[in-house]
Parts: sequence; structure tokens; C-alpha cells
Amino acid sequence: MINLDSAGELLIVHIVGDIDHHTASEMREKIDNKISVKKPKHLILDFKDVHFMDSSGIGLVLGRYRLMQNFKGTVEIRGVNKQTKRIFELAGIGSVAIIREVQ
Repeated sequence: MINLDSAGELLIVHIVGDIDHHTASEMREKIDNKISVKKPKHLILDFKDVHFMDSSGIGLVLGRYRLMQNFKGTVEIRGVNKQTKRIFELAGIGSVAIIREVQ
């Protein structure tokens, strides 16, 4: 499940639950629709309430990064645990998005 909040040129996506092959496609569709309508300059993906993520999570982030490039926007990933941060960094996500761990 996702909750979308937007204010001005900012879109925040709160992701709750698991990100896998089945849930990622619905998430992608909702996020992409909102990005297409709002055309934000900054996208924040909040992973604080994600309990499980497979490689679909990496695809979710990379696809939104590519879409945000159309609007010359940036992507930030917030609320990741140490293990998820390491996975993102190994996948090279750190070169296209800011990654912030849970505080």
C-alpha cells in the first residue's frame, strides 16, 4: 500500500508493507500517474514502513528515477534500514538517489 502526499514541487510516497513482484506493479502505476499529473521537482520514497523488499524494490526506484529525469527532478529514499541501504548501494542506487537511513 502507498500513501501519496504532494505540496508544491514535492511528492512524498509513503510505502507500507512489502514490495515484491505482485505489489510493485500497482505501486508503480499509482506513483507514475501522480508524477505525470503533478510533475514534481523532488520525489521522496519513504521506506520506513517497508517490511520486505525483493529486487522489485530496486526496479521501483530506478523506474521512478528515470521518470523524474523527464522533469529534471530528483529522487530521495528515506527511512531505509541498514540492510536495505546496503542493497540499494550495491545496486548502484546511491549514484542516482539520496539514501537516508532510519533515524
